[in-house]
Parts: sequence; C-alpha cells; structure tokens
Amino acid sequence: MDTSLRADHGLTLHEFEVLLQLWLEPEHRLRRVDLAGRLLITQGGVTRLLAGLEARGLVQRVPCPMDGRVVYAQLTTDGAELAERSRADHLHEVRRLFSDRFTAAELDSLNSLLGRLTGSHQI
Repeated sequence: MDTSLRADHGLTLHEFEVLLQLWLEPEHRLRRVDLAGRLLITQGGVTRLLAGLEARGLVQRVPCPMDGRVVYAQLTTDGAELAERSRADHLHEVRRLFSDRFTAAELDSLNSLLGRLTGSHQI
C-alpha cells in the first residue's frame, strides 16, 4: 500500500494517514496532540510528519483563537484535494488486496466486523 501511495500520489502511508485524519474532520483540522493520539505516535513523530506536509503546502498551522497554547494542524485546499484523490485510490488498493485473499462470504463477514470499529458498514 505504501508503494502505491508513493508512486501515485507522492505520499508515504504515514503521510496519507495524517491527511486522511484531517480530511475526515468537518473543519479539516485537529489539535496536534489529538492527531498524534489518533495515529498512535508521539507528539515528536507527528511534528516531523507535519513539517514535511507543511513544507509541501498540504497542511498549515492554525492557532486556536480561544487558547494561545493550542495549535491546530489544518489541511490546505491542496491538502484536502490530495487527501480525497489518494483516499479513493487507497480504498481501491485495499479492496483489491482483500479480494485477492478472501471469498465473497469472508469479505462480508470481515466488513461487518470492521464496521463495528469504525461506525460504518463498508470498508
């Protein structure tokens, strides 16, 4: 999956995860500490990931108007567009990888089980 994302969109799997988490939010932003928690990485790790995405103009730092200590990571327009494009291709790749390994009945069961984790019913 990492190879496909790199070749098709110039993103590592970790960078894609950052963009996806931000893209899923209504305002396309999260506190940096919350982003680290969702990605299950340290705040230092998220800082390094965001630095590269910021340098590419895909993410920007946005101060919180209510609390000057809080900084949000927010998608730029380019970042949101790339997240949307790469998400569609990534989902296609995941489906292809799974369909090569499981029967239709197994995929239905897996979809139902994973749907409980995400709150949706379609992987």
